[in-house]
Amino acid sequence: MDEQYVRNVIEAGLLAAGRALGLDELGALFAEVERPPPSVIRAGLSALERDYANRALELKETASGVRIQVRREFAAEVSRLWPERPKRYSRALLETLALIAYRQPLTRAEIEAVRGVAVNPDIIRALQERNWVRVVGHRELPGRPELLGTTREFLDYFGLRSVDELPPLAELRALEEIDPQFGLPVDGEGQAAPTESPGDAAAARPAAAAELSDEVGDPDDEPVNAADVGPGVPGLVAVGGNTDY
Repeated sequence: MDEQYVRNVIEAGLLAAGRALGLDELGALFAEVERPPPSVIRAGLSALERDYANRALELKETASGVRIQVRREFAAEVSRLWPERPKRYSRALLETLALIAYRQPLTRAEIEAVRGVAVNPDIIRALQERNWVRVVGHRELPGRPELLGTTREFLDYFGLRSVDELPPLAELRALEEIDPQFGLPVDGEGQAAPTESPGDAAAARPAAAAELSDEVGDPDDEPVNAADVGPGVPGLVAVGGNTDY
């Protein structure tokens, strides 16, 4: 099968899907009688990655697969497509999400013990509705409290293949110097402090960002712009979570 044709089909599929696709899904783009093996699809992905080396697009592997996205250095320019004021996340919500991501699985009481304040039920509900957090089990304690952990959708949204790709807390700087991939500053006791979260280009996800506004969380928390939360700039999403590509 012609290599250029395979590459073109993969590229077209990733652009049209608008989400991450795995190797099986990419293979299903081809007629059954001419379906290329996974090795050929991986070669096509590698070729696309080389093609995009000096362009505004890039291939990004996440937990669910590979996607095509706009490089985050062009986030400011692309965000002008959505001139409306972005929604904002509460710092309490982002701190809670960070604690779950770094210390999972843990209970609501354990989150409260670290934060030193009660967790607003709306925060957990909002994270669950966003499908970033789910119940992964129960602690063997009286009442069997729920254990919370992150989801595959959380990894996909923030452009991660696994939680192992979260940056070590010791490498993170002050809140003003947030790393665009998942900046979590460290407080004086080494605990995860509230922050803005991964990426600087969620302006490309206005509908998703609008789901978590500054109305969700502690009312006195300083809100964070939703445009500062997110991965590169999807819109073109791409394959195979945990493949050997």
